[in-house]
Amino acid sequence: MMKHLKKILLFALTACTSVVVAQSDKPVEMADLMRSNGKIYIVVAICLTILIGLFLYVWNVDRKISKLEKEG
Repeated sequence: MMKHLKKILLFALTACTSVVVAQSDKPVEMADLMRSNGKIYIVVAICLTILIGLFLYVWNVDRKISKLEKEG
């Protein structure tokens, strides 16, 4: 369980780091517009909901697999 979780977290951190490094100095008009309208919070909430859902799914599948391994 921990090996899989560590791999997933490492992948997520690597992906986040690559996004931060890939950012440029010029401003993004769409992001500024979304920030000014307050819609950026909706986008962040949706992204967090998807990530939490994925982590819960992986955790649930891991629990079921561990249970099957103990039975067999």
